[in-house]
Amino acid sequence: MKILKYMSMGLLALALGSCGSDYLDTEYTRHLDAESAGEAAGRNPDVFLNGMWSWQVEYTTNHDTFGLMSVLLAKEMMSEDIAIAAFHWFGYDYDFDNREYNYRRTKQDWELFYTDIAKANEIIGLYPEGGQTADEKGLLGQALAIRGMAYTYLPQIYQTYMNQDGTINREAPGVPILLTTADGYTLDELDGLKGRNTVGAVLDQAEKDLTAAVQNLTESGYKRPTKNYVDLSVAQGLLARYYLLTQQWDKAASAANAARQGYTQRGNAELHDGFMSLSTNDVMWGFIHTPETETTYASYFSHISNLTPGYAGLGYSPKLIDARLYSQIADDDYRKSLFNDAEGDPTQDMPGAQLPYANLKFGNTGDWCMHYIFMRAAEMVLIEAEALVRQGKGAEAAIVLGELMSNRQPSWSKSSVTLDDILLQRRIELWGEGFAYFDLKRNNLGIDRNYEGSNHLAGYLHTIPAFDKRWTYQIPQGEMQENSHIQDSEQNP
Repeated sequence: MKILKYMSMGLLALALGSCGSDYLDTEYTRHLDAESAGEAAGRNPDVFLNGMWSWQVEYTTNHDTFGLMSVLLAKEMMSEDIAIAAFHWFGYDYDFDNREYNYRRTKQDWELFYTDIAKANEIIGLYPEGGQTADEKGLLGQALAIRGMAYTYLPQIYQTYMNQDGTINREAPGVPILLTTADGYTLDELDGLKGRNTVGAVLDQAEKDLTAAVQNLTESGYKRPTKNYVDLSVAQGLLARYYLLTQQWDKAASAANAARQGYTQRGNAELHDGFMSLSTNDVMWGFIHTPETETTYASYFSHISNLTPGYAGLGYSPKLIDARLYSQIADDDYRKSLFNDAEGDPTQDMPGAQLPYANLKFGNTGDWCMHYIFMRAAEMVLIEAEALVRQGKGAEAAIVLGELMSNRQPSWSKSSVTLDDILLQRRIELWGEGFAYFDLKRNNLGIDRNYEGSNHLAGYLHTIPAFDKRWTYQIPQGEMQENSHIQDSEQNP
């Protein structure tokens, strides 16, 4: 059984707070005293914002649980775009065997997003009348953006939310919605939201939060001190992701276009800078690691970068690009050089980087202080282009996509593009950044690693169709036990 597998790897199970009546009292949240409330109300909002940002990179107990990027990397492993050279951390995700109610991965994701929600609710609860000053609106807008992001991710992970015909199954069981009386609900109404609300209800809450975040950050004129913080462009970017998910194509194109204003696309030189600095001109949001926050081997770069002396680079589990995807990258595309070819590269320093198809995209500063990137302007171009294609505007989409491709492939010149063109560019551009699983689910696509010439690890050549139950996590055991609003019969298959 899986628990024995984990024990054999020296793993420890995590204790998880639930979404039951006591969820907001777990150790993962901090309640406000009068002095802190005053600070949050305008004198020093960073007290609370820093708590939210640090949680996004929180290392808990195991070397595959280090905040948001570990959640996204685990999902990336459930695609066909990443191959591994050896089974190690994230191996069970790669094997599609990490989704059941008593496994750590289901607990980790639930814990991360509901703690995001709890921390956001502490801030939102300060303003039952809404933010009045610019500082208050700036703080409130960031909290709403984080809560909206959480409610966007949760139904994607914990439900098969699409219908066979490509529409969203809004009536499917979703997840608990945790709000505050400041949202205009009574205590009884709040309690009633702790069951499995429909997917539609959860998504509606996400939209409400994200649009309110954009409004507050617009009205406040908030200027962030660093890219650790959520500003208007990031909130617009989160809203663009939401609209893409919910198939509101016109709104997705508009939000993505607004989000990327003021940013430029990285050129050839920046493509080879290691994707590890928030100062790069296309980075919209992320986390600036310091010696006090870096987590060495239990970190995203340890697992994704073959150039670091971490799990990937040292050869414990090097991360490779899928051979078939590599073959679809044009020879004059600058991004092709972010990966080894079929021969490998014995001149590389780290064993993981010498392998055939090894990724060289993610770098190494030598001090484990590489920045985590949560959002880039390139993603916004791709959202806008896809949303235009979905509306039958292939020529307009080509103009938008051309802004990216002119910095990627000098020979690229198309007067019109198709949906397949856009989805391929998403796979190439966003490789390893946490989008592949979510794109597969929203597009009703499966995976096929079992093809001639596959470089996927023997024994893991899975062919898994869309709608297979393995794409969807079960509700964590702790939540099922402690939340009286969810019955055993309501568990995912």
